Amino acid sequence: MTWMQWITRRGSRETSPVRAETPAPTPPKASAAQTEYLPLQKYLTDRYANTVVLRFTEIEDLLGFKLPDLARLQPAWWANPDADGTPSVQSGSWTHASRTAKPNLLARTVVFERASA
Repeated sequence: MTWMQWITRRGSRETSPVRAETPAPTPPKASAAQTEYLPLQKYLTDRYANTVVLRFTEIEDLLGFKLPDLARLQPAWWANPDADGTPSVQSGSWTHASRTAKPNLLARTVVFERASA
């Protein structure tokens, strides 16, 4: 490389604009309780059907842990939040997926209906 080539290359590096990388916005951090039901929310969000029926065992497979005993015994555990109420951690998963939940405790199933807009 000649001296002139070296100067030319060196000058082109110094005059080339330096781009500043803009950091990507960070999403708000979810609590551990919110993230444990996130797989159910994602599953329901990704379904095109207006009605999705899942057995308790299928929900547990999605979540990676066993549902609490109250989920098997109390329909209130599956209650949808009131318009004024704060959703429970678990109901937030189907609420954020624009669904309502209706359990059938005897059949051990839950019907998730698309909420009307």
